[in-house]
Amino acid sequence: QVQLVESGGGLVQAGGSLRLSCAASGSIFSINVMGWYRQAPGKQRELVAIITSGGSTNYADSVKGRSTISTDNAKNTVYLQMNSLKPEDTAVYYCYMLARHGYWGQGTQVTVSS
Repeated sequence: QVQLVESGGGLVQAGGSLRLSCAASGSIFSINVMGWYRQAPGKQRELVAIITSGGSTNYADSVKGRSTISTDNAKNTVYLQMNSLKPEDTAVYYCYMLARHGYWGQGTQVTVSS
């Protein structure tokens, strides 16, 4: 059984920074992609950033230049460093992992106050 456990969310003022972490555990054979999605109230879940096993990254335009996704492969952990946060970044952030199957974390709340 695979589990994704996120941490690092919280309340921050606009212009501040947060670092989200997501650790994967369980029967993991080969991770192809890890990433972050977010869902704001009343909106659909959207991609924030992903990183492949080869190190290729892709970012949503809304966070490009303000966020950095990285991994620690030895720990099966993905990080999302977010800087210059804006109130519109407020959402529940979900970790995603694609291995043999796709897996989601439980979500961590990020709230940016103006």
